Amino acid sequence: MSYAKVLCVGLVGVTGHVVEVEADLAPGLPGVVISGLPDTALHEARDRVRAAIVNSGQKWPNRRITLNLLPATLPKYGSAFDLAIAAAVLGGSGELPLLPLEGTVVLGELGLDGTVRPVRGVLPMVAAAARAGFPRVVVPIGNAPEAAVIPGVRIRAVDTLHRLVAFVRDGTPLLPPPTAAPAAAAEGPDLAEVAGQRLGRRALEVAAAGGHHLALLGPPGAGKTMLAERLPSILPELDDAAALEVTALHSIAGLLPPGGRLLRRPPFQAPHHTATVPSLVGGGSGLARPGAVSLAHRGVLFLDEAPEFSKGALEALRQPLESGWVRVARTRGGAEYPARTQLVLAANPCPCAKPSGDADCECTPLARRRYLGRLSGPLLDRVDVQVRLLPVRAAELLETGPPSESSTVVAARVAAARRAAVDRWAAVDRWAAVGRKVNAEIPGPYLRRAPWRLPERDTRELRKRLDAGSLSARGFDRVIRLAWTIADLDGRDRPDGGDIAEAIQLRTGEGT
Repeated sequence: MSYAKVLCVGLVGVTGHVVEVEADLAPGLPGVVISGLPDTALHEARDRVRAAIVNSGQKWPNRRITLNLLPATLPKYGSAFDLAIAAAVLGGSGELPLLPLEGTVVLGELGLDGTVRPVRGVLPMVAAAARAGFPRVVVPIGNAPEAAVIPGVRIRAVDTLHRLVAFVRDGTPLLPPPTAAPAAAAEGPDLAEVAGQRLGRRALEVAAAGGHHLALLGPPGAGKTMLAERLPSILPELDDAAALEVTALHSIAGLLPPGGRLLRRPPFQAPHHTATVPSLVGGGSGLARPGAVSLAHRGVLFLDEAPEFSKGALEALRQPLESGWVRVARTRGGAEYPARTQLVLAANPCPCAKPSGDADCECTPLARRRYLGRLSGPLLDRVDVQVRLLPVRAAELLETGPPSESSTVVAARVAAARRAAVDRWAAVDRWAAVGRKVNAEIPGPYLRRAPWRLPERDTRELRKRLDAGSLSARGFDRVIRLAWTIADLDGRDRPDGGDIAEAIQLRTGEGT
């Protein structure tokens, strides 16, 4: 037999596509040709595969070998095709009867000694195989716990090419996936450690309950970073669908922790202020990799010292914040990654950043405006909650009374508010179908129509600000969403005038 075919999976963005790895061995000058839009790593696979086959005790066929990856129009990236290529070459040469691999997807990178090494993106690859109707997948032993989280798929693992050959030739069983270690108890910073900042804590709770973006402005030491770092501790754990999305993104980026468990805690990304545009929204040569905004999907993206970020990096966030997706175009094809994250901005009020605030500030009014002006109006217009924090006083820092509420207590209120929002919007099939579960994701036009439109007496001040130009149409909708979240936290069915007033204060920072 001079022809063989083995199944594999290629990734474009976070989407997997089943790929047929064909091998044709013909008489002629020995050599290997790979077609099907391979990248550099795939071009180099011929040398890795040849060394792995020889060092595994198998015979390398001295014939003209043509490898084709179908569909040929789909770009192929990475080294996950190595094991499938080796099996196809051995099958085409007659060394292996490939009937045991019929309908089985094979994934893995080969070392020169024949070991099978882990690869990135196994989770979305296995999910793609299951969707395509191939429930049997062979993966590297290092990826087996990760692959096993996909339901309805029979996972078997290999550590060497020799083990795969023994399975195909002699029926020697492959390795079962290792048992996943139990998840460790979640640890992290607690809200009880934050001294004072009643307004900041309230803003954080409202942002968590409704999925709203948050901006914290204030002098150094006011607690901006402490509050932002504690936002994940009051967010609910991810459900199955969200956990699969988040885990798949971290699998592609190669950031999954050992153990192969689904990531249940909302992710937290805090890039340095020197971060580039590709590191924030995704990029890289060849296939665009997910950036920080996608790695924070269903979690928190925290930009500390936000005015110090480059203008291009900040402005690049505007479209993902609005749509919940990042679409990165490259000459060899585009990639699309989910990016439904909560943005938290922290900024000092001026360049000198005196701890005492305005009292000892050395900056001119022009310098202050220029500094905060680095956060453009269109970007801030997408941030629902914008509060100004005051310096912490000695009485608050040295208070000896009962500690502040812990993250556990606040998280319980946040979870109850989110359940109320889910129950309300689940009654509307249109929004339930697209997975919109928090108030921040509900389109404004929908909230301005019956039965959810609020009475004119409650929105009078809001309409006045819109007509005066101090509030944009986007800002109008975001205040309404904030009011719904405040009502959910307080256990009421609908917002009232007081909720609108508090929402305006949280949106504009007035009176803070």
